[in-house]
Amino acid sequence: MDLNLGKRLRELSGPILITGHTGFKGSWLTLLLEQLDVPVIGLSLAPETDSLFARARRASAITESLIDIRNFHLVQQFITSHRPSAVIHLAAQPLVLESYRTPRETFETNVTGTVNVLEASFKTDSVQAVVVVTTDKVYRNNNSGIAFIESDPLAGKDPYSASKVGTEAVVTAWQQISQVSGGPKVISVRAGNVIGGGDWAENRIVPELIRGFSTQNLVPIRNPLSTRPWQHVLDPLRGYVMALEATLSGSVVDALNFGPDSRSLSVREIVNICRENWPSPTSIEFLDSSQSESIEAISLQLDSSLARNILNWNSRWGQEESVVATIEWWDKVLNKSISPIEACRSDIEFLMSI
Repeated sequence: MDLNLGKRLRELSGPILITGHTGFKGSWLTLLLEQLDVPVIGLSLAPETDSLFARARRASAITESLIDIRNFHLVQQFITSHRPSAVIHLAAQPLVLESYRTPRETFETNVTGTVNVLEASFKTDSVQAVVVVTTDKVYRNNNSGIAFIESDPLAGKDPYSASKVGTEAVVTAWQQISQVSGGPKVISVRAGNVIGGGDWAENRIVPELIRGFSTQNLVPIRNPLSTRPWQHVLDPLRGYVMALEATLSGSVVDALNFGPDSRSLSVREIVNICRENWPSPTSIEFLDSSQSESIEAISLQLDSSLARNILNWNSRWGQEESVVATIEWWDKVLNKSISPIEACRSDIEFLMSI
């Protein structure tokens, strides 16, 4: 176990607030911080059916409030009442295709919701720092394949990406407020496509594969040639914790990328790794990408040099290892009767021991 990780957070007087703690990344982050003996509280929407939160039976495991971050009064009431020392803001509408169906709600959640969390944090003197989680999709992307650095221009093509660019604008504004008027330090963190056990979201490749694997149904796959910076969810989460600790210790940086060290793998490569590591055969159909490529970016690559230089962070698992670990998690849970929370804790212990 990396004994230094979380040490600064264990010394704080109040807990760490995770917004979106019932989501995929939020559930993993809660378990990671618990493993590090860091007190955690949560604020989020109610969990979705078959989510990791529900599978792991995490209801009431920590002090929590199941509210909508678009409601400023309720957000402020929770933060004021529980006086966290820091906030990791994960709560968001995170799906590109869903953002085409619900663009207004996506902007309200991702932009106005972030305003609410930051405003409530700035009105509560216990809060010392806020880490706002955005995405690699905030960068202006012409599909050149060049790895983005934190200072590259931001621009969103689809409603989800545009809303996250809006989130970045909110972060910049509150960073300025902090400098001029005082208040918590604010940093944005941008990660690539995260995978890991327990993700059950629609229109994500690995969850779609797991659904097909478990039912032995044909799995249609879109965008087989598109590339993404795939990484196990624990790698960027570890980075978020390190970024929070550095910010609390006085580090001044506006944004950090967290992505794999190697070139981004294609969807086809990811699918083949998944198929090779699942114990039973499954039929895959690769779809024509012409329409979907106009909806989503074809190529994504992140440069995480700044996080490596400032935090000494690096991916503990390579992309293929991350995929294999994800498939093994699902095999344990679905086929070997290992509980989801036991499978998560096993992955956390293993990753922290590397």
